[in-house]
Amino acid sequence: MNFITFQARLKDFIPFSLTDIRKIDARFDLRRLNEWQQKGYIRGIVKGYYIFSDLNLNEQALFEIANRIYAPSYVSLEMALSFYGIIPEGVYSVTSVSSRRTYTFNTKAAIFSYKKVRPDLFFGYSLVRHEARVYKFAEPEKAVLDYFYLNPRVNTREKIESLRYNSAVFFKQINRRRFKSYARGFSSRALSRRIGLLMEVMESD
Repeated sequence: MNFITFQARLKDFIPFSLTDIRKIDARFDLRRLNEWQQKGYIRGIVKGYYIFSDLNLNEQALFEIANRIYAPSYVSLEMALSFYGIIPEGVYSVTSVSSRRTYTFNTKAAIFSYKKVRPDLFFGYSLVRHEARVYKFAEPEKAVLDYFYLNPRVNTREKIESLRYNSAVFFKQINRRRFKSYARGFSSRALSRRIGLLMEVMESD
């Protein structure tokens, strides 16, 4: 299989894996991957995953890569909070949660970091369609809850204020009924207290 055919067959995979390659050609010569990397046609992301070098690495592409290279996972935490405008700062790594162990990939494309949550807390995300593909992205309510669950030391008014949440955007993005329902799913009184304090801070801003 030449490169033009290879790229046409895998154009909808971001990134593509060795398994994806075997599905389109069970006899594919893996030495071609090294050859095409040397020629600059493709780039390795992490072991076993590649992208085409001409791929536009926009946010959507990075979110798709994050989902695929460490599954199951969905984009959440600081990246999601920044995307929704709840926090003012830009975020320079793609942050996700996973039911697998905490892990970070430092790649040439981006830093992909994953924080572990219990399997029963793997909910509260949407399947976002982008062109012919979909990726998992936290709903705003779950992104906030994931952050507070994984950062238990954010437990005072001063520490919450230091997060610099935009209260106007917060209340525009957050569905209060869904927020309370999702919070109950964590079954944590400590988290509920901190979320209650967060709401007090947001309402007094």
